[in-house]
Amino acid sequence: MFTTGRGTPLGFPAPTVKISSNSNLAGRKPQWIDYDAGGLLRLGQDANRFTHEFFRYLVAVASGQRTRNEISDNREIAIWKNGVTL
Repeated sequence: MFTTGRGTPLGFPAPTVKISSNSNLAGRKPQWIDYDAGGLLRLGQDANRFTHEFFRYLVAVASGQRTRNEISDNREIAIWKNGVTL
């Protein structure tokens, strides 16, 4: 699992679950982000339900559901973001 607030097409040889810390990022980078944790911060979101849904997602990945980096075939380590960062 990899948490991110800016997003990156990070991929390792093993499945890498990228967890967005905000929904805006998840909406802008759906090809990179596997799970939107920003939903927990939205008003009215039940933390227990959110935790249960996230756990179910992780079990699905452990059972063979492909992550975004696997679907896109990003299997190299990307330490630095390409382009200018302000």
